[in-house]
Amino acid sequence: MAHGSRTAVAAAIVGNTLVMIAKTAAFLVSGSAAMLSEALHSLADTANQVLLMIGIVRSDRRADDSFPFGYGAERYVWALMSAVGIFFLGCGVTVYHGVSAFMNPHPLDDLGWAMVVLALSFVLEAAVLALALRTVHAAAAGRPLLAYIRTEADPSTVAVVLEDSAACLGVVLALGGLILSRITGSPRWDAVASIVIGLLLGAIAVWLVARNRHLLVGPAIPLAVRQRIRSILATHPAVARVVDLRTRVLDADTYRVAAEIEFNGEVLADRLEDELLAEFAEISGAGTGAGSDYDYAAFRAFAARYADQIIELLGDEVDRIEDDIRRQVPRARFLDIETD
Repeated sequence: MAHGSRTAVAAAIVGNTLVMIAKTAAFLVSGSAAMLSEALHSLADTANQVLLMIGIVRSDRRADDSFPFGYGAERYVWALMSAVGIFFLGCGVTVYHGVSAFMNPHPLDDLGWAMVVLALSFVLEAAVLALALRTVHAAAAGRPLLAYIRTEADPSTVAVVLEDSAACLGVVLALGGLILSRITGSPRWDAVASIVIGLLLGAIAVWLVARNRHLLVGPAIPLAVRQRIRSILATHPAVARVVDLRTRVLDADTYRVAAEIEFNGEVLADRLEDELLAEFAEISGAGTGAGSDYDYAAFRAFAARYADQIIELLGDEVDRIEDDIRRQVPRARFLDIETD
């Protein structure tokens, strides 16, 4: 997943840099408010995707003594910064310029060049969007795509998907504003397109801020995955009942699971049946001609050995449970199984 996110973000940086340069040149030629909005949109996308790449690189660092669960959540911090950048630079500046152009309209020049640039931009934006969607679809592994994007997908890839979806729609809006301005002779249509593009970016920024805040706080893992883990625990032969189950999303690829369970003593005793019979025979035989002190000493030695066997058996059972969980839920990398 991390490699796919890195590829999607890198492609978005390259594509949006080229688009930003082309849109800026078109704005300088045409003077279009919508074209300036689109240039700012692409500038914001490029800067934000650089932040996303920084987050991905820093989150890939190995766990250490300072951060024993790793640095995976750091990508949420940088994704949150990226979302704030979209809101202020992409939405704020774009809406301000659009309102200013609406209140003080000025004639537009050379709209044909601007339209050509928008058409080429749409092709590049659509290509980057297709790559990001392919990455998310592969990571979803058959799960419903929209639900996966809302609840489980790497926020870096989601940001690219949303930003480039907005970019494609923004190009259509800007093109529509230019066409209406040419048909009607009123540059205010171009300004309206600029305002709508800014509001679109604002809506995406608000959603991304909310999503990354949610992930930074540390939500439980998805309900379906929690139910699967609870089922693994409850159906394990040595488990009498699941007392408590606590989970947390550490990053896009890592879950932490803490469970408190009550073991079935009868099942554990059955697994030590051969040892119990052997010990019983030995103690019984040793006690036939010995006094009570000797009998207690033999029993005390048996009790110590049996306690050691129980502890070892419990450790083995916990290992089996953890292996079952990791096999069925690969993202559950940090497990803490406790006895009640």
